[in-house]
Amino acid sequence: MAGDPTYLIAGASLAGAKTAQTLREEDFQGRIVLIGQESEPPYERPPLSKGYLLGTTSRGEIYVHPQPWYGEHQIDLRLGTAVTGIDPARHEVSLSDGSRIGYAKLLLATGSSPRRLQLPGADLDGVLYLRRVDDSDRLKAALQSASRVAIIGAGWIGLETAAAARAAGAEVTVLERAPLPLLRVLGREAAEVFADLHREHGVDLACGVQVAEILGRGGQAVGVRLADGSRIDADAVIAGIGITPNVELALAAGLEVDNGVRVDEHLRTSDADIYAAGDVANAFHPLLGRHIRVEHWANALYQPQVAARAMLGQDVAYDRLPYFFTDQYDLGMEYSGYVEPGGYDEVIFRGDVEARQFITFWLRGGRVLAGMNVNIWDVNDAIQNLVRAGGRVDAGALGDVKTPLGSLAGAAP
Repeated sequence: MAGDPTYLIAGASLAGAKTAQTLREEDFQGRIVLIGQESEPPYERPPLSKGYLLGTTSRGEIYVHPQPWYGEHQIDLRLGTAVTGIDPARHEVSLSDGSRIGYAKLLLATGSSPRRLQLPGADLDGVLYLRRVDDSDRLKAALQSASRVAIIGAGWIGLETAAAARAAGAEVTVLERAPLPLLRVLGREAAEVFADLHREHGVDLACGVQVAEILGRGGQAVGVRLADGSRIDADAVIAGIGITPNVELALAAGLEVDNGVRVDEHLRTSDADIYAAGDVANAFHPLLGRHIRVEHWANALYQPQVAARAMLGQDVAYDRLPYFFTDQYDLGMEYSGYVEPGGYDEVIFRGDVEARQFITFWLRGGRVLAGMNVNIWDVNDAIQNLVRAGGRVDAGALGDVKTPLGSLAGAAP
C-alpha cells in the first residue's frame, strides 16, 4: 500500500531470502524488495560442493523457495540486477539498471567472493572456482571428462571437490601450502584425520608446497608448476583458496568495515537503518564476547531471523554458536563452537578415531571451546550445551564413551 515502509535487501542469497521470509512471518505489511545480481532465484550453497556436484541432488532441490513463493508473499524479487551504491543520508540505493529505490531499512546480504589466484596462467580456460551454481555446473562438466584434476587449497571446498572428483573417477592431486589440510581450522590433531581420509581414497595430498604457475597449451590449463620446479599434469585446475567478504558497497557508503561489515549483536551496522547478515557480517557474539565472521551455511540460515526482527524494532540478539558440516566419502561431520588458530591447549578424542566414529573436543583451561562429531549423530545439542556451559570439565570423563555427554555440564566458570 502507498505510504507503507520499504525494506530493501541487497543480495538474493539464502540470507536475503530468509530475511524476506521472516519479515512476512512477523507480519510486516510493508514493501519488500529483494535484489540479486544472479539470474537464479535464491539458492543454498552447500549442495554445490556436495550433492548437486555429485549429481545426487537435483537443481530444483537447491532453491530456498519455489519461484511462485515470492509473488505469493508479495516480495518484489529482482534478479540479474545489482545494487551499485547506497546513499545512507537519503535512504536510497542505486541499481545497475540506472534506477533508484528508497528504503526505510536496508539489509546487506552481499555474501563473499572466491579469492582469485594471483599466478601466471590463472586466466586460462580450465581454471575453475566454486561459489555459484553455474560454477558448480562447469565443475560437474569438467569432472565428467577430466582424467586428472589438480586442486589448489585443502580447505573445505578443496577437500569436498577432491572427494567429488574421486567419485567421478579422476586422479586427484591436492596442493596445500600448510603442512596439513584444514590446519588453521582444526589444528594438527584433527587435521590428520582428514589427511588420512583423502590419502586412503587415492588422493595425492601434497602439503607444504607452493604453486608457481598454471601451465597452459592453446589457452587451456594443462597442469601446475610448483616453486621447486616439479610439474603436475591436469585436465582441470580447481582453486579453493578461501573467500573474501563483499564489502565494497558498505565501504563506499561509509559503514564501518573490519573483516566484513561490522555489526552488533542485533546485526545492525554503524548506520542505525542498515543491517547485515551471512558471510559479509562480522558480528559481535554475546557468548564469545568478541566480533566473529563465520563463512558457513548456518549463519546465512539463522542470522536473518534476528536481522529481520531487529529491523522491525524487536529486542533480539544473535547468539547461536558457530556451526558447520561436511560430507566427504563415507565421512560425515558436524562442528560447533569457535576456536582461534592456536587458541586451545588440549584436544580430547572420544570414540574410535581409526574407524572414524568419534567426537573431538578442543579445550582451553579445562573448558570446552568446540566439538566435532564424526559419523556419530544426535550429539550436537549436547556438544553445544557443553560449550555454552563454559565450566571446567573432567578430561577423563569427557573422553570416556561410557560417560553421558549430558552429565558433563562442568563446574562453574
